[in-house]
Amino acid sequence: MIPVSVVIPTRNEAMNLGYCLEALREFDQVVVCDSASADATVAIARHYGAEVLPFVWNRQYPKKKEWSLQHHSVRHDWVLMLDADEIVSAELVQEIAELVADVPPCAAYFIEGRFVFLGEPLRFGHRNCKMMLVDRRRTTFPHPDDLDVPGGWEVEGHYQPIIDGRVGRLKSSLLHWDRKPAAAYFGRHDLYADWEARLAQRGTLVRLAANESFARRLMKAAFRKTPGRWLVAFLHSYVFKLGFLDGPAGFHFAMARAFYYWQIALRGRPSSLPRRARA
Repeated sequence: MIPVSVVIPTRNEAMNLGYCLEALREFDQVVVCDSASADATVAIARHYGAEVLPFVWNRQYPKKKEWSLQHHSVRHDWVLMLDADEIVSAELVQEIAELVADVPPCAAYFIEGRFVFLGEPLRFGHRNCKMMLVDRRRTTFPHPDDLDVPGGWEVEGHYQPIIDGRVGRLKSSLLHWDRKPAAAYFGRHDLYADWEARLAQRGTLVRLAANESFARRLMKAAFRKTPGRWLVAFLHSYVFKLGFLDGPAGFHFAMARAFYYWQIALRGRPSSLPRRARA
Protein backbone atom coordinates (compact mmCIF):
# COMPACT_ATOMS: atom_id res chain seq x y z
CA MET A 1 0.00 0.00 0.00
CA ILE A 2 1.18 3.50 -0.82
CA PRO A 3 2.14 5.27 2.46
CA VAL A 4 0.04 8.35 1.73
CA SER A 5 -3.16 9.54 3.41
CA VAL A 6 -5.82 10.77 0.99
CA VAL A 7 -8.10 13.43 2.50
CA ILE A 8 -11.41 14.28 0.79
CA PRO A 9 -13.68 17.05 2.14
CA THR A 10 -17.34 16.27 1.44
CA ARG A 11 -20.85 17.56 1.85
CA ASN A 12 -23.59 15.84 -0.13
CA GLU A 13 -21.24 14.27 -2.66
CA ALA A 14 -23.02 10.96 -3.22
CA MET A 15 -23.12 11.48 -6.99
CA ASN A 16 -19.33 11.81 -7.21
CA LEU A 17 -17.68 10.09 -4.26
CA GLY A 18 -17.85 6.45 -5.38
CA TYR A 19 -15.95 7.18 -8.61
CA CYS A 20 -13.30 9.07 -6.65
CA LEU A 21 -12.84 6.31 -4.06
CA GLU A 22 -12.75 3.50 -6.62
CA ALA A 23 -9.45 4.85 -7.95
CA LEU A 24 -7.81 5.08 -4.50
CA ARG A 25 -7.60 1.41 -3.52
CA GLU A 26 -3.78 1.36 -3.53
CA PHE A 27 -3.42 4.09 -0.91
CA ASP A 28 -2.89 3.03 2.69
CA GLN A 29 -5.45 5.47 4.14
CA VAL A 30 -8.43 7.36 2.75
CA VAL A 31 -10.17 9.87 5.02
CA VAL A 32 -13.52 11.43 4.10
CA CYS A 33 -13.98 14.62 6.12
CA ASP A 34 -17.74 15.06 6.01
CA SER A 35 -19.99 17.93 7.05
CA ALA A 36 -23.29 16.30 7.99
CA SER A 37 -24.20 15.14 4.49
CA ALA A 38 -27.91 14.56 4.00
CA ASP A 39 -27.44 12.06 1.17
CA ALA A 40 -25.59 8.73 0.94
CA THR A 41 -22.09 10.23 1.11
CA VAL A 42 -21.14 8.62 4.41
CA ALA A 43 -22.55 5.22 3.44
CA ILE A 44 -20.59 5.28 0.19
CA ALA A 45 -17.40 6.25 2.02
CA ARG A 46 -17.75 3.33 4.43
CA HIS A 47 -18.62 0.94 1.61
CA TYR A 48 -15.22 1.67 0.06
CA GLY A 49 -13.42 1.32 3.39
CA ALA A 50 -12.72 5.01 3.88
CA GLU A 51 -12.51 6.46 7.37
CA VAL A 52 -15.19 9.08 8.03
CA LEU A 53 -14.13 12.14 9.99
CA PRO A 54 -17.07 14.39 10.99
CA PHE A 55 -16.49 18.12 10.69
CA VAL A 56 -18.58 20.95 12.15
CA TRP A 57 -17.43 24.42 11.15
CA ASN A 58 -17.51 27.09 13.85
CA ARG A 59 -17.13 29.88 11.23
CA GLN A 60 -13.56 30.48 12.35
CA TYR A 61 -10.15 29.27 11.25
CA PRO A 62 -8.92 26.65 10.61
CA LYS A 63 -11.23 25.73 7.78
CA LYS A 64 -11.81 22.22 6.56
CA LYS A 65 -8.62 21.30 4.70
CA GLU A 66 -6.26 22.77 7.26
CA TRP A 67 -8.24 21.17 10.09
CA SER A 68 -8.01 17.80 8.34
CA LEU A 69 -4.25 18.06 7.82
CA GLN A 70 -3.77 18.75 11.53
CA HIS A 71 -6.06 15.95 12.74
CA HIS A 72 -4.49 13.07 14.66
CA SER A 73 -6.49 10.52 12.66
CA VAL A 74 -4.40 11.23 9.57
CA ARG A 75 -1.62 8.64 9.79
CA HIS A 76 0.90 9.70 7.17
CA ASP A 77 2.99 12.81 6.75
CA TRP A 78 2.36 12.85 3.01
CA VAL A 79 -1.22 13.74 2.18
CA LEU A 80 -3.07 13.83 -1.14
CA MET A 81 -5.84 16.42 -0.89
CA LEU A 82 -8.65 15.56 -3.31
CA ASP A 83 -12.14 16.86 -3.98
CA ALA A 84 -14.91 14.30 -4.39
CA ASP A 85 -15.24 15.10 -8.10
CA GLU A 86 -11.57 14.37 -8.83
CA ILE A 87 -10.45 10.97 -10.10
CA VAL A 88 -6.78 10.00 -10.05
CA SER A 89 -5.38 8.21 -13.08
CA ALA A 90 -3.44 4.96 -12.90
CA GLU A 91 -0.38 6.88 -14.10
CA LEU A 92 -0.73 9.39 -11.28
CA VAL A 93 -1.08 6.64 -8.67
CA GLN A 94 2.11 5.00 -9.98
CA GLU A 95 3.99 8.29 -10.02
CA ILE A 96 3.03 9.06 -6.42
CA ALA A 97 4.00 5.54 -5.32
CA GLU A 98 7.46 5.89 -6.88
CA LEU A 99 7.91 9.38 -5.46
CA VAL A 100 7.20 8.52 -1.82
CA ALA A 101 9.15 5.25 -1.97
CA ASP A 102 12.23 7.43 -1.47
CA VAL A 103 12.67 10.85 0.17
CA PRO A 104 10.78 13.31 -2.09
CA PRO A 105 12.96 16.27 -3.11
CA CYS A 106 10.11 18.77 -2.63
CA ALA A 107 7.72 19.58 0.20
CA ALA A 108 4.64 19.76 -2.06
CA TYR A 109 3.57 19.07 -5.63
CA PHE A 110 1.15 20.60 -8.10
CA ILE A 111 -1.11 18.22 -10.04
CA GLU A 112 -2.89 19.11 -13.26
CA GLY A 113 -6.62 18.49 -13.58
CA ARG A 114 -8.28 17.72 -16.93
CA PHE A 115 -11.95 18.63 -17.08
CA VAL A 116 -14.96 16.60 -18.06
CA PHE A 117 -17.83 18.92 -19.05
CA LEU A 118 -21.35 17.89 -20.00
CA GLY A 119 -20.13 14.30 -19.75
CA GLU A 120 -17.41 14.86 -22.37
CA PRO A 121 -13.70 14.54 -21.48
CA LEU A 122 -12.01 17.68 -22.77
CA ARG A 123 -8.77 17.04 -24.63
CA PHE A 124 -8.02 20.73 -25.01
CA GLY A 125 -9.03 24.02 -23.43
CA HIS A 126 -8.28 25.31 -19.95
CA ARG A 127 -6.90 22.97 -17.28
CA ASN A 128 -6.45 23.69 -13.60
CA CYS A 129 -3.35 23.06 -11.54
CA LYS A 130 -3.55 22.75 -7.78
CA MET A 131 -1.11 21.97 -5.00
CA MET A 132 -2.55 18.64 -3.90
CA LEU A 133 0.25 16.36 -2.70
CA VAL A 134 1.84 17.88 0.40
CA ASP A 135 4.05 17.07 3.35
CA ARG A 136 1.66 18.16 6.07
CA ARG A 137 4.50 18.84 8.49
CA ARG A 138 5.53 21.72 6.21
CA THR A 139 2.09 22.88 5.09
CA THR A 140 -0.12 25.64 6.44
CA PHE A 141 -2.99 27.65 4.98
CA PRO A 142 -3.41 31.42 4.85
CA HIS A 143 -6.23 32.98 6.86
CA PRO A 144 -7.67 35.74 4.66
CA ASP A 145 -10.30 38.15 5.94
CA ASP A 146 -13.23 36.31 4.38
CA LEU A 147 -15.12 35.01 7.40
CA ASP A 148 -17.73 37.75 7.09
CA VAL A 149 -18.43 37.18 3.40
CA PRO A 150 -22.16 36.33 3.06
CA GLY A 151 -22.57 32.75 1.98
CA GLY A 152 -18.96 31.99 2.87
CA TRP A 153 -18.22 28.32 3.05
CA GLU A 154 -16.22 25.98 5.25
CA VAL A 155 -13.57 24.93 2.74
CA GLU A 156 -10.59 27.10 1.82
CA GLY A 157 -11.14 29.28 -1.26
CA HIS A 158 -9.19 29.58 -4.49
CA TYR A 159 -5.74 29.96 -2.99
CA GLN A 160 -2.80 27.65 -2.48
CA PRO A 161 -1.41 26.46 0.86
CA ILE A 162 1.83 27.90 2.22
CA ILE A 163 4.73 25.46 1.90
CA ASP A 164 7.95 25.50 3.91
CA GLY A 165 10.26 24.16 1.21
CA ARG A 166 10.52 23.55 -2.51
CA VAL A 167 7.44 22.96 -4.63
CA GLY A 168 7.42 20.65 -7.66
CA ARG A 169 4.95 19.44 -10.25
CA LEU A 170 3.96 15.88 -11.11
CA LYS A 171 3.88 14.74 -14.73
CA SER A 172 0.63 12.77 -14.50
CA SER A 173 -2.84 14.29 -14.22
CA LEU A 174 -6.30 13.54 -12.88
CA LEU A 175 -9.86 13.99 -14.11
CA HIS A 176 -12.06 16.75 -12.74
CA TRP A 177 -15.52 15.26 -13.34
CA ASP A 178 -18.50 16.68 -11.47
CA ARG A 179 -21.53 14.49 -12.15
CA LYS A 180 -24.00 16.83 -10.47
CA PRO A 181 -26.50 18.76 -12.64
CA ALA A 182 -25.35 21.93 -14.38
CA ALA A 183 -27.38 23.98 -11.89
CA ALA A 184 -25.07 22.80 -9.11
CA TYR A 185 -22.02 23.84 -11.14
CA PHE A 186 -23.33 27.36 -11.72
CA GLY A 187 -24.58 27.68 -8.15
CA ARG A 188 -21.16 26.80 -6.80
CA HIS A 189 -19.37 29.19 -9.14
CA ASP A 190 -21.84 31.92 -8.25
CA LEU A 191 -20.61 31.55 -4.68
CA TYR A 192 -16.96 31.56 -5.80
CA ALA A 193 -17.48 34.68 -7.91
CA ASP A 194 -19.02 36.60 -5.02
CA TRP A 195 -16.16 35.56 -2.73
CA GLU A 196 -13.50 36.55 -5.26
CA ALA A 197 -15.10 39.91 -6.06
CA ARG A 198 -15.32 40.87 -2.39
CA LEU A 199 -11.73 39.87 -1.65
CA ALA A 200 -10.50 41.73 -4.73
CA GLN A 201 -12.15 44.91 -3.41
CA ARG A 202 -10.29 44.50 -0.12
CA GLY A 203 -6.93 43.82 -1.76
CA THR A 204 -6.88 40.41 -0.12
CA LEU A 205 -6.25 38.52 -3.37
CA VAL A 206 -2.99 40.42 -3.85
CA ARG A 207 -1.83 39.50 -0.36
CA LEU A 208 -2.79 35.85 -0.91
CA ALA A 209 -0.77 35.71 -4.11
CA ALA A 210 2.32 36.90 -2.22
CA ASN A 211 2.83 33.31 -1.08
CA GLU A 212 3.14 32.02 -4.65
CA SER A 213 5.99 32.02 -7.15
CA PHE A 214 6.97 35.22 -8.95
CA ALA A 215 5.69 33.87 -12.27
CA ARG A 216 2.26 33.01 -10.85
CA ARG A 217 2.05 36.39 -9.05
CA LEU A 218 2.90 38.21 -12.27
CA MET A 219 0.38 36.22 -14.30
CA LYS A 220 -2.43 36.76 -11.79
CA ALA A 221 -1.67 40.48 -11.41
CA ALA A 222 -1.72 40.97 -15.16
CA PHE A 223 -4.96 39.05 -15.55
CA ARG A 224 -6.70 41.00 -12.76
CA LYS A 225 -5.89 44.29 -14.52
CA THR A 226 -6.88 43.11 -17.99
CA PRO A 227 -10.03 44.83 -19.35
CA GLY A 228 -12.72 42.41 -20.42
CA ARG A 229 -11.35 39.44 -18.49
CA TRP A 230 -14.40 37.38 -19.41
CA LEU A 231 -13.54 37.69 -23.10
CA VAL A 232 -9.86 36.92 -22.45
CA ALA A 233 -10.88 33.80 -20.49
CA PHE A 234 -13.10 32.65 -23.36
CA LEU A 235 -10.45 33.22 -26.02
CA HIS A 236 -7.76 31.58 -23.88
CA SER A 237 -9.80 28.40 -23.43
CA TYR A 238 -11.57 28.21 -26.79
CA VAL A 239 -8.95 29.58 -29.20
CA PHE A 240 -5.48 29.71 -27.67
CA LYS A 241 -5.88 26.34 -25.89
CA LEU A 242 -7.73 24.85 -28.90
CA GLY A 243 -10.96 24.24 -27.02
CA PHE A 244 -12.86 24.46 -30.30
CA LEU A 245 -11.47 21.01 -31.16
CA ASP A 246 -13.62 19.57 -28.33
CA GLY A 247 -16.79 20.49 -30.21
CA PRO A 248 -19.91 21.76 -28.36
CA ALA A 249 -18.57 20.73 -24.94
CA GLY A 250 -15.45 22.82 -25.51
CA PHE A 251 -17.53 25.85 -26.48
CA HIS A 252 -19.88 25.56 -23.50
CA PHE A 253 -16.95 25.10 -21.12
CA ALA A 254 -15.25 28.23 -22.46
CA MET A 255 -18.52 30.13 -22.13
CA ALA A 256 -18.91 28.95 -18.53
CA ARG A 257 -15.43 30.27 -17.72
CA ALA A 258 -16.23 33.58 -19.40
CA PHE A 259 -19.49 33.88 -17.44
CA TYR A 260 -17.61 33.29 -14.17
CA TYR A 261 -15.23 36.19 -14.79
CA TRP A 262 -18.07 38.38 -16.03
CA GLN A 263 -19.79 37.80 -12.68
CA ILE A 264 -16.66 38.79 -10.78
CA ALA A 265 -16.28 42.00 -12.78
CA LEU A 266 -19.94 42.92 -12.38
CA ARG A 267 -19.92 42.37 -8.61
CA GLY A 268 -16.64 44.19 -8.22
CA ARG A 269 -18.08 47.45 -9.55
CA PRO A 270 -18.65 50.14 -6.90
CA SER A 271 -22.33 50.47 -6.08
CA SER A 272 -24.00 53.66 -7.26
CA LEU A 273 -27.45 55.12 -7.56
CA PRO A 274 -29.22 55.12 -10.92
CA ARG A 275 -28.61 58.29 -12.98
CA ARG A 276 -32.18 59.56 -12.46
CA ALA A 277 -31.99 59.10 -8.70
CA ARG A 278 -28.68 60.99 -8.53
CA ALA A 279 -30.17 63.88 -10.42
